[in-house]
Amino acid sequence: MGGGIVGECDDLVRIVAPHLDAVRVERVWVAGGVVYIAACTRELTVACPDCGRGSVRTHSRYRRTLADVAVGGRPVVIELSVRRMFCDGPGCGRRTFVEQVEGLTVRYQRRSPLLQHLVQMAGVLLAGRGGARLLQILQVPLSRTSVLFHLMRLPLPSAATPRVLGVDDFALYTDVYGTLLVDADTRLPIELWAGRDADQLAAWLRTHPGVEVVCRDGSLVYRQGITDGAPNAVQVSDRFHLWQGLSKRVGDIAAAHRSCLPAAVPDPEAAPPPPSSTAPSDQADTRARRHAKNLFEAVHAVTDTGISLHAAAHQLGLNRRTVRKYARAATWQECVRRAPSRRPTSLDPYLEYLRHRWEEGEHTATVLHQEIVAKGYRGHYQRVKMAIAPLRRGLPIDTPRERPPSPRQVARWITTAPSRRGLHATEALRRLLEHCPELDRTHDLVRQFAAMLDARDATPLPDWLEQLATSHLPALASLANAIREDQPAVVQGITTPFNSGVNEGRITDLKLQKRIMAGRAGVPLLRHRVILMALLRRRHP
Repeated sequence: MGGGIVGECDDLVRIVAPHLDAVRVERVWVAGGVVYIAACTRELTVACPDCGRGSVRTHSRYRRTLADVAVGGRPVVIELSVRRMFCDGPGCGRRTFVEQVEGLTVRYQRRSPLLQHLVQMAGVLLAGRGGARLLQILQVPLSRTSVLFHLMRLPLPSAATPRVLGVDDFALYTDVYGTLLVDADTRLPIELWAGRDADQLAAWLRTHPGVEVVCRDGSLVYRQGITDGAPNAVQVSDRFHLWQGLSKRVGDIAAAHRSCLPAAVPDPEAAPPPPSSTAPSDQADTRARRHAKNLFEAVHAVTDTGISLHAAAHQLGLNRRTVRKYARAATWQECVRRAPSRRPTSLDPYLEYLRHRWEEGEHTATVLHQEIVAKGYRGHYQRVKMAIAPLRRGLPIDTPRERPPSPRQVARWITTAPSRRGLHATEALRRLLEHCPELDRTHDLVRQFAAMLDARDATPLPDWLEQLATSHLPALASLANAIREDQPAVVQGITTPFNSGVNEGRITDLKLQKRIMAGRAGVPLLRHRVILMALLRRRHP
């Protein structure tokens, strides 16, 4: 036996050392890359598992084979000789029983408790296929189905009825949802099931009486289930979902007033800058413009006679979509391909300064770069050099023309706190609100609701709802009706510290576990992993 193997065998003896008071090691050897330990139990008094009476009478001995964690990259097998004992208890119905070594053997178990715990934790943390790969590295070959089998055998902890319960839904598959219950005090998930109907939630609440507060979103289904299952519980409509619903309505209003959005751009009525000498005008004679003009005239000469687009395309030898494009155009200029607009860059705020300094006589790109760096520019010198290149040829700097904001961007500006808006967003929103009274009214109502959330004061809520109803904005009027139907829960959401933040965090973790299992996990497996993993994190932060 080599010296390295002897050292590994010494390590194995130390593994068995905690059990040496009950087990005697007889032999250690290596065969086929597997380390074997032969041991037997000592002649000690053993208690009957039924009556608890000690017994010293031995019926027989037999050998148990136990797998243990690998040492030095080699699997470990313990061949343990154990005794079958007689039970001498007069009232005990058991005649014989097999002794167990605490911490080393478990009834009907062919792995040591340490190795069995390793298999179970691999299943909890990595599920079937990932757990099997990890165990393969640890010299514990198991299939993915075996890993899942040992995972599902783990009992779920019996959670006490929570004082504050969080209820939220999540997407299992496309248009298939599930429900997750979370203890808001311990931040641990309690239960998970498929579906989000009121009857399931009401049945769970009836079997778990004592819930005092329930945090939820604005779902009518959960509202009805809580009312039926725990009528005395205080319902709290989560403030995040309230703000989310308001933000969605603001986006709808901005989309309905899309024609007002160009007002956010500075000087929207100013004429565009004159084209440079390199940009072709309508009268410029370029190859592309001549081609578009000739094609426009040829297509209209054919289609204006009443011939179909398909026949015109066949006659002209063109694609039907090309013929349709030119036939629908009013002028040939509409068919000319325009260069894409330049995207804004970090140098744009300094272009006017560069133009001014150039007119003053400073034509060195290095000096200009150093000057704007002192003003806050963090870009590279090469970008400044390319920006002033047109000035060396007597051409103007290519100044980007700002595009109107999208409805989504306007909704973000309105719902963002004024202290957190940038200077550009603040000025653009000011110009837009001065031009559009409907968006100005929407902004004022959003700020009022934000003030209620910040101060946790629901006193102005009735007056605010009345303003929504009389705002002549259908999106806000429908929101007012929805809040009035759930007004007690909304008041609790504004004034109390209870919220669904814990639910959202657990659902994020649940989605991660779904992705790890490639979205193929059923509800029972998903429930086991989510609950056990959360409990494992609590024990080992």
